[in-house]
Formats: sequence, C-alpha cells, structure tokens
Amino acid sequence: MKRFASLVLIFALVLSLGACGGAPAPAPESPSSSLPESPAPPAEEPSQPETASPGPALEKTGKTLRVAALKGPTAMGMVKLMDDAAKGETVNDYQFTLAGSPDEITGRIIQGEFDVAAVPTNLAATLYNKTQGKIQLAALNTLGVLYVIEAGDSVQSVADLAGRTVYSTGKGSTPEFALNYVLEQNGLGGQVAVEYKSEHAELAALLAQGQAELALLPQPFVTTALAQNDKLRVALDLTQEWDKAAQGASQLTMGCVIIQRAFLEENAEAAAAFLAEYQASVDYVTDPANLDAAASLIVQEGILPKEGVAKAALPNCAITFISGEEMKRTASGFLKVLYDADPKAVGGTLPDDGLYFVG
Repeated sequence: MKRFASLVLIFALVLSLGACGGAPAPAPESPSSSLPESPAPPAEEPSQPETASPGPALEKTGKTLRVAALKGPTAMGMVKLMDDAAKGETVNDYQFTLAGSPDEITGRIIQGEFDVAAVPTNLAATLYNKTQGKIQLAALNTLGVLYVIEAGDSVQSVADLAGRTVYSTGKGSTPEFALNYVLEQNGLGGQVAVEYKSEHAELAALLAQGQAELALLPQPFVTTALAQNDKLRVALDLTQEWDKAAQGASQLTMGCVIIQRAFLEENAEAAAAFLAEYQASVDYVTDPANLDAAASLIVQEGILPKEGVAKAALPNCAITFISGEEMKRTASGFLKVLYDADPKAVGGTLPDDGLYFVG
C-alpha cells in the first residue's frame, strides 16, 4: 500500500505541473440570491488563455478503465479528464458512461461491468454489502448540493413543510434518506408526502413549467430550473438543515468514487493514475480561472445544455476530491447518521473499515 500511495502522489505532482489555466472571467449572476455567489473576477485586465499543456510525457499504463458517472456534479468534475482522454493525453485509456440516475448503473456495477463509478455515497455502502465487499470507496467527490425549491414564498423553515407534498428524485439514494433524516429530526416524520421522479432533469422541467410547487433538487438542476422560471426560489438549503439536525456529528456528502476491489488489487499503477488524473480534473474544474472553459466542457459532454447555466451552477455544485483518512472520517460519520436513522439507507448493515480504500 505504501508503494500505491507513493504512485498516487507522484502522478498527482506530475499532472499538476501540466494543468492548463484559462483567463479569469466574470461569472454570470446566479438565478437566485439564496445561492452562494460566484467568485468575483480580479480587477486587472485578464491575461489571454494559454494553450493547454499535457505536461511531461508519462508512460502509458496500457489499461482501459470503464468509468460510470451521473449527469450532475460527479460527471462535471470529470469533464477535463474526459476531454484529455479523448485527445489521448491521459496515462490510462478510459471508456465513459454517463447516466441520468443511479438505477441505470447499479446492476452493471454489481455485475462488474464498470471498474470505476461515481455514485451517491450511501449507494457505495449498499453496494459494499450487496457484493460482500467487492467494491471500495476511494474518494468523496461531492458534498451537499440539495435544495428545496418553491414556487411561492410560504416555506421559510422545515416546519412549513408539514402537510405539504414535495417532489423529489433519488428514491433509495442519498436525497431520500437525507430528506427523511431532516424531517424526522424536526418532528415531521410521516407528515410530508414525497413523490419521486426518476431523473433530475425531468423534475427540473416540471418546476420550470409550473407543474410542481415544491421540489427537492440537487445542483446543477436547481440553477437550470431557476433560470427558466422566475417565480421559483430557493426555500431551504438541505445542507444547512442537515448541519442543524446532526449538530456536528456528520457532514452531508452526496457523492463518491468507488472502484472494484479486484481492479485495485490487480492494477495498482492504473488505479493510482486514475485517482491522480481525476483529482487533476477536479482541481481544474473548480478553479475560478477556468470557469468559462469548464462550462464549455460540461456542455460538450452533454451534461448541461447551455454554457450560461453551467457557469452559474458550477460554483454551487460542491465538487471536491477528498481521499485517504479524511475521506474515511467524513464518509463513516455520514453513513453512521444514516444507519442510525434507517439501516436500509446503507444496505441494512453499517459497513466495516473494509469499505474504505485509504491508499
């Protein structure tokens, strides 16, 4: 494992030298003042974008990784890696599959059709239990991005959801269990009707068209809906409500990266290269200086339809890369809260330390 950790550090350092930078550009106003504002551009005249440099030549691993991700922040953080792979500038070769919901890829993960997958954090625990430990959680890639959106202004607190119907996505996944936890902790268990839709884009469209009054949505679909219907507003930030309910016991973590255990054991160098190249992609996408270029890649990969929406959403998507012991502490605390609230949220059993690949 020391050799593996060293490989990750080496790849990360080398790739960081070749990370390309774009000129800082002003971000468009967020469709809602309730969301965090995009970083302000510097006062000085921005420099012209430099041509991307792949950095020092690295020897190809000769491995092809089959990677699945969801059309949301998990895939948004991968777009630079996807673009580099298409240009032949990555150490590994990659085959990417983007899905609209976890259900589309869960069975295929269990069958071993993907070597790597970006999935909801609670699904990682469920898959670990279902496969008898054949997958491992290697990194967290998305923190809290869930919001309650309202067509109106009647909801000012969680208590105002009593007796209402909330539309949502992610049944059997993190959104369902996070919402249930917040409702239970606020004494509203059984008092809020929740109707589920299969995909985020479908629910965002219903909101935009005025066919849903209250909905729980993640970014970037919150931004998409707000941009299309000026009567919508952010009523509640579920991350803030989680923090209040958990009282410091855990942090809401929406998404993670899992890797097949067999792949980790048999292809150590390729796995190390993937983690380094993925982290470099996340660093690129989350750098405000690359906002325009990252938004363009997000549209290019078919994750969002318009660059303006991508630019407005990206700073609010809580895209991150947390690995090692910090990943283990953060994920285990989150899963413990879910397990205590509802064991089925993590597949019936709280996973042991074998879930976590810490390098």
